[in-house]
Amino acid sequence: MEPVRPAAASRRRLLLPLLLLGVSGFFQSHAVEVDIKDASNATCLYANWMMRFLITYESNTSDYKTTTLNLSSGVTHDGSVCGNDTQAALVAVQFGEGHSWSINFTKTNETSQGDLITFTYNTNDTAVFPDAKRKGPVSVVVKDPTHPVQLNNVYVCHNADFIEAENVTQIFWNVTLQPFVQNGTVSKKESRCRADTPTSAPTVLPTTANVTTVSTTTLSPAPTTSPKPVENPDTGNYSLKSGNKTCLLATVGLQLNVSQDKPLLININPKTTIADGACGNTTATLKLNDGNSTLISFTFVVKNTSASVQKFYLKEVNVTLLSRLNGSVISSADNHNFSKWDAFLGSSYMCRKEQTLDISEDIQVHTFNLRIQPFLVEANKFATAQECSLDDDSILIPIVVGAALAVLIAIIVVAYIIGRRKSYAGYQTL
Repeated sequence: MEPVRPAAASRRRLLLPLLLLGVSGFFQSHAVEVDIKDASNATCLYANWMMRFLITYESNTSDYKTTTLNLSSGVTHDGSVCGNDTQAALVAVQFGEGHSWSINFTKTNETSQGDLITFTYNTNDTAVFPDAKRKGPVSVVVKDPTHPVQLNNVYVCHNADFIEAENVTQIFWNVTLQPFVQNGTVSKKESRCRADTPTSAPTVLPTTANVTTVSTTTLSPAPTTSPKPVENPDTGNYSLKSGNKTCLLATVGLQLNVSQDKPLLININPKTTIADGACGNTTATLKLNDGNSTLISFTFVVKNTSASVQKFYLKEVNVTLLSRLNGSVISSADNHNFSKWDAFLGSSYMCRKEQTLDISEDIQVHTFNLRIQPFLVEANKFATAQECSLDDDSILIPIVVGAALAVLIAIIVVAYIIGRRKSYAGYQTL
């Protein structure tokens, strides 16, 4: 099954820092430096950067899993070339068990510009892909859509940014790059990425825009106003396509509860969140990326409840919080053992009330106004919904009626007993 290509909104995320180089591990990062010399032993191409990869692959059981491809310190750069007026410059690195990454650059009289990024990962690497169904190298090619950089400038971008293409997320930060070095010396004149400018978003998580701090200590009385109540998150509408056909629909408001040094409530902002993922006949994955800082993935599978009846349900959830400063992981957790949100195949699942998914001891996902259909979407519309028990007010009617009857019966019994005792007491006085 071919993975779903990202929507146009995802492709617009291919910012220059992404196009520029990378290597690193998920929890421990290693900088990579490439210094290419010309025939006179003068530097003609210089690059120093960090990067990591998040890859979704199909397992032997037809489930989709997300793994992290880390870069060790043993990286080679065979095939990197300086380039000239007629030949493109190329940065190429090789690492691990058959993995590679490259980007080529062209130039005019005044500027240079990235052209194509090619990332190849090898699913024969069992340390990273222990149960991959497809074996061998897989390549992802991305066009660099960014603006040119002045020839005598060195490009610098410290903040993290992402490329999301097909089933791969590439994360880059601490980039220093000059593909056509003049006179053998890397320029001191910098062209900074937009994320590094003072008007860019905050470089650490959580941001004040989407996080409410929940106090866990009791302070001495002070004339302060009471904290503002935590607002429910806005509801977002997300979809995936397979070719020109919509294959997954989701409407949901998402809130994270992260308990680290102090509890944090993080509302996912639909306006800054991009949907990506993969659709299949028996497995589907929805990946949400909120502002290159919060990554949440939901994996759904199909089960046979009988010979002729099939249902889908939520099986796995993965949450990763990244620092905007350097792409490092603030917190990461996953749970592969859910059995929630089940509905008949061909229908949708709906739950307007708040639900809580326990990902780990430190991370919870709260959902609001949920409606999801990960399979058999027709005409870009949700099918008939199966509602959760929390939404089914009809269940409350027999409960309320039963409780009222129980109270009424209790009152009658008590009144009867009291009446009998009074009658008996009156009889004995006669």
